Amino acid sequence: MTTIDYLKSSQSNNFFLLAGPCVIEGEGMAMDIAGKVLETAGKLNIPYVFKGSYRKANRSRLDSFTGIGDIQALEILKKVRDTFGVPVVTDIHTPAEAEMAAAYVDILQIPAFLCRQTDLLIAAAKTGKLVNIKKGQFLSPEAMKYAVQKVRDAGNNQVAITERGVTFGYGDLVVDYRGIPVMQANDCPVILDVTHSLQQPNQSSGVTGGRPELIETIARAGIAVGADGIFIETHQNPAVAKSDGANMLRLDLLPSLLEHLTELRMTINKF
Repeated sequence: MTTIDYLKSSQSNNFFLLAGPCVIEGEGMAMDIAGKVLETAGKLNIPYVFKGSYRKANRSRLDSFTGIGDIQALEILKKVRDTFGVPVVTDIHTPAEAEMAAAYVDILQIPAFLCRQTDLLIAAAKTGKLVNIKKGQFLSPEAMKYAVQKVRDAGNNQVAITERGVTFGYGDLVVDYRGIPVMQANDCPVILDVTHSLQQPNQSSGVTGGRPELIETIARAGIAVGADGIFIETHQNPAVAKSDGANMLRLDLLPSLLEHLTELRMTINKF
């Protein structure tokens, strides 16, 4: 089964889930998160993909944490995949990274700010891995068909789109839920990135803010309009997370959220 088939296998009943820490901080935390999320996902019949960035390239300040080292972090992602038998996804930032990361993961994710970079999309496509393109905060849902087509024209039909909010002024994001069915018209899964949609970028401190208290609100709305998958960054203690702690969900709160979202999807499936 290809990775895209694994994701699509959930579409007739439940959503699929991409979840994990913003960035790999170490092996222990990654394995703990993966194991606990998988336990809940398994009980609820949610296809699960472990998410973790091996390096963070888009930082506001030079002193921001970027990672523990590319290969070390990629080896941890591979260990998660091998130990738990789930696909793993990570971001890439340059064409040269595509082949390197593809040796360790199942899905290559294109960051929102880079979704128009043709060379990056082609390099990701040519690995044969599923390419998850995050919609730029500055793009319309309709415009994402061109990014999808670049991947397909490069010979890869494994592609997904992720909605992660639209720039609203200088320091906030909003989600236009009309974009989910618009992007689904490209015949590929559409994922709602719940936690990044709640970021408050460009804060005066140089550290991105967030509204984690609205995570369930955003997620419920995404399920209600038919998002194929949900993307959530989670951490044992977001207050000490090395990246994006302001908008992450505390790990122990994830099971109840997934239960509520599954109940909602099952109700919607009746109509």
